[in-house]
Amino acid sequence: MTQPSPADGHPNPDERDEERAGPTVRDRRRIDPETFELRDPQDTAAAEEVSGEADASDDTSAEAEADPRQAEIDDLTRQVAERTNDLQRLQAEYVNYKRRVDRDREAARGITISTVMSELLPILDNITAARDHGELTGGFKAVAEDVEKLAAKHDVAAFGEVGDAFDPHQHEALMQVSDPGDAHPVCVQIFQVGYRQGDKVLRPARVATGAPVDQAQTDDDSADSAD
Repeated sequence: MTQPSPADGHPNPDERDEERAGPTVRDRRRIDPETFELRDPQDTAAAEEVSGEADASDDTSAEAEADPRQAEIDDLTRQVAERTNDLQRLQAEYVNYKRRVDRDREAARGITISTVMSELLPILDNITAARDHGELTGGFKAVAEDVEKLAAKHDVAAFGEVGDAFDPHQHEALMQVSDPGDAHPVCVQIFQVGYRQGDKVLRPARVATGAPVDQAQTDDDSADSAD
């Protein structure tokens, strides 16, 4: 049996299959969000790619702008901290300097007053001697009282009395006598009173001290006297 040929008016099998399947339509269009028009998907992908690159470029530019500003802020913060530390150190040094100056000034003032008071001690001795002899009268008495008030104002006081315990830091022993009545040396005679300013001794008191003697020696002396 012979196959019909295309010339006989019968279609090709492939052509018949294509006619049965129909045309293939591939719609790649998308709606443009700005123009609301259909566009090709390739154009959409290209637009998205361009938009992504633009966003990335914007982010990079923002980071590039932010980094120099942050670096500048960090540098300024560091400088402020350094200046604050320098100011605190200078303030502490000034406070210590002021304390030292005040202490040295007070010490120098005390030394000056002590020097002046030491120069007045002979005058105080004369005033005391004149009072003991009843010669402190008239205008001389008023001057003497003013000098004594000045000495008292600066905490200058006389010391040294008979019966005081001998202290080598406050007394100067000019002579020594035997004193069997006391086991410790005491001042038995005052030749010249001493003066102190507060706790500082301006002049020691000149005294005679009683030196203790052994009881055995005292007994021997008593026996010799009896014989």
